[in-house]
Amino acid sequence: MRFGRISKAVGVAAAAALALSACAGGGGGTTPSTAAAAKTGGSATVVEVNAFNTFNPNTADGNTDINSKISYATHSGFYYIDNKLNVVRNEKFGKMEKTSDNPLTVKYTINDGVKWSDGTPVTAADLLLQWAAFSGYYNDADADAKTGTSYFSYAGDPTGIALTDFPEMGADGRSMTIKYSKPFADWEIALGGPGVDIPAHVLAKKAGLADTKAFVDLLKGTPRGDSKAPKPANAQLKIMSDMWNTGFDTKTLPADPSLYLSNGPFIVKSVNQDQSLTMVKNKDYNWGPAANLDEITVRYIGEAPAQVQALKNGEADIIAPQASADTVDQLKALQSQGVTVDVGNQLAYDHLDLNYSGPFADKNVRDAFMKVVPRQDIVDKIVKKLDPKAAPLDSQLFVPDQASYADSVKNNGSSAYKAADVDGAKKLLNGATPEVRIMYNKDNPNRVDAFSLIRESATKAGFKIVDGGLGKSDWGKALGKGGYDATIFGWSNSGVGVSGVPQIFKTGNDSNFNKFSDPEADKLMDELIVTTDKSKQDSLVEQIDKKIWDSSYGLPLFQSVGVDAYSDRITGVKYMPNQTGVWWNFWEWAQK
Repeated sequence: MRFGRISKAVGVAAAAALALSACAGGGGGTTPSTAAAAKTGGSATVVEVNAFNTFNPNTADGNTDINSKISYATHSGFYYIDNKLNVVRNEKFGKMEKTSDNPLTVKYTINDGVKWSDGTPVTAADLLLQWAAFSGYYNDADADAKTGTSYFSYAGDPTGIALTDFPEMGADGRSMTIKYSKPFADWEIALGGPGVDIPAHVLAKKAGLADTKAFVDLLKGTPRGDSKAPKPANAQLKIMSDMWNTGFDTKTLPADPSLYLSNGPFIVKSVNQDQSLTMVKNKDYNWGPAANLDEITVRYIGEAPAQVQALKNGEADIIAPQASADTVDQLKALQSQGVTVDVGNQLAYDHLDLNYSGPFADKNVRDAFMKVVPRQDIVDKIVKKLDPKAAPLDSQLFVPDQASYADSVKNNGSSAYKAADVDGAKKLLNGATPEVRIMYNKDNPNRVDAFSLIRESATKAGFKIVDGGLGKSDWGKALGKGGYDATIFGWSNSGVGVSGVPQIFKTGNDSNFNKFSDPEADKLMDELIVTTDKSKQDSLVEQIDKKIWDSSYGLPLFQSVGVDAYSDRITGVKYMPNQTGVWWNFWEWAQK
């Protein structure tokens, strides 16, 4: 499981999903067939809040909800996650099998006939690239000593896959086997899905290699990195990793088609910068659920009223606007014209993170800032009318409907921040007036509201607040780059697995944007990913939750509420609580 960043301003604690299960659904069955009665052909227009900006959603910079959704529709793999949070196998793509428990061994075999949209077969080399990027196998960087090289900037946590040695490549070129040195709770969702999305043959060509065999030979001949004995950077591997990290970033359709290859149901046809993206059906695709629609257009609209108006006017078929009581009322008023409205919890949460540098290098200053955040006012303004039971979230890693939430809240130290305490903050500042730049998505109305409420309260304590808001296609890339002291955004979760905890909170991970570091927490996270017992997982997560609060990390704000609405022109839309949203079964969408 990997967290994705979200643009919506109302949240369900993403970390909550971390503790749902080691791997929901077990083997989970096989790919369901599309309903026989569904009409094929036609088109749909979907509205999203964020703007697309990369064809690689696996990087720390590119890991936003919209990028992942486009990748999901244009790529395929060994599994997907359904709206009951089951892992569903796609055996039309290939077979993923655990061949041994001791040592944990997993074999992946891609079926013959699966190919990229340029006609090149999808092979084990593509899986090997994913393994190399996700495992950190070649990294030998020492951040403190400023030596060595960090190659792939992976958004997720590499700890689990790093338990493997170099994979065994099958002679057929379509299979790859990996062995783990320890159990790994998330082995089933570690590789090969929901999409194999970056083509190895493209990176090989960019690095001047003859073919994918040369690519495999290069990786096989390059030793595992060791930060205690760093070596000069491997030039060809560096070219490929740099390409993987940034070479697929774009706000328009690249002139080079190899930068947006598909191996899934749809292929991107056009991209209108910060406005829209259009996909058309991949006519060759037959190795997974078959899509009914011929074309899907995605429009980016941040403002909820504008989304509702687009649905009302027939300019959109499916929308997922900001969750607010006013928005739901506006949508319910459209039910008479055939609009369906779905409201439910999301596996996501909004939060305020503080950097461990600049004015916040001082723990007292972090503490003071946490004391001035008016979490109750934020909940009242953004979520209360929609959910009368909504309350500030008091855990970084659980949500209220989980049994472990109450236990964790009792012990994690969150009680010190129940209500805004301007006087307490003033005492900690002792006359100081730190300047704090807060970064957020300025095109997101709910984020603007949260920022305004925080600024108003913080100013009373003596903080000087600088508005660091960025546009809808720029804020995600700014995370972790410096230039701000605090940020407001959301994490969204797949609802499966535990690797999302170290993804965000482990020392040195690329999605650990504020540089939180606690050696004891790191040890607990290392233990978590090799623990398959649910109760033991919960105990470990509770301990990690406390470590995060003890460090004055920042504050969770609230649990998300999701709102989806769709017209009666489109059938097959079903609510999904995780980061994929309604896209989870896009192949079932059909035009009446």
